[in-house]
Amino acid sequence: MTDDAPELRASDADRERVAEVLRDALAEGRLDMEEFEERLEAAYKARTYGELTPITRDLPGPDVVTPPLVSLRKDPVDKGSWAGRVVGGEGSSSWAVAVMSGFQRKGRWTVPRRFNCFAFWGGGEIDLREADFADREVEINCVAIMGGMQVIVPPGVEVVVRGIGVMGGFDHREEGVPGDPGGPRVIVTGFAFWGGVGVERKLTRAERQRLKEERRQEKLDRKTARALEEGPYGDHRRMLEEHREWRREMHEERRERHRERREERRERRDRRGR
Repeated sequence: MTDDAPELRASDADRERVAEVLRDALAEGRLDMEEFEERLEAAYKARTYGELTPITRDLPGPDVVTPPLVSLRKDPVDKGSWAGRVVGGEGSSSWAVAVMSGFQRKGRWTVPRRFNCFAFWGGGEIDLREADFADREVEINCVAIMGGMQVIVPPGVEVVVRGIGVMGGFDHREEGVPGDPGGPRVIVTGFAFWGGVGVERKLTRAERQRLKEERRQEKLDRKTARALEEGPYGDHRRMLEEHREWRREMHEERRERHRERREERRERRDRRGR
């Protein structure tokens, strides 16, 4: 969309792109419901670029260019390559203890060849999603006495569980999932008495957002192709379908925000316990 030729006729795909920007602005709190409905109605009534452009002039959209952020911290290699994350060395943290409290190891840290952790009437979280690794094979040794621990690994990591549980247990659900070529191998060992050690495979928040944007773009491409096939007579039905789909996306976003808030509350409780 451009201001250079405001008299040019807009297409259904152009109107839909404006509607997507409006939905994002509503979800982010930039527009209230009344403003959103007014602008959405104006977008679907617009016939030219000149009528569409003012609707989103004060909103960020996919065409907005932002300056790149400069980071002084070394980031892991993108696109699933593990070469930059197996860094050698001794590791930035080799043990953790929680006695009637909690501990966390998460974010950017280097997992040593052997990480020992102990929890008594407490809990701990060992999050490896953004971590570097001192070796291609690392061991997480967990001892949980009337407590619990959670080991979180990213996709592409092979997991082996060798812990022993007495009136407790170790989670074996992630065993048998093949790792990426060159990816690390995480061996979970230890002992659980009246407690448990869980193992969970999760994406990072940035990766979840990237996949969400890819799905949204795929939906937009399908809508555009369908609009070209149906011609001008399917406008009303498409609007109803788009509204229902938007409601579903809003529901998914609310569920995601609630889940993130629960994680943040849990992290705050753990920090207070420590």
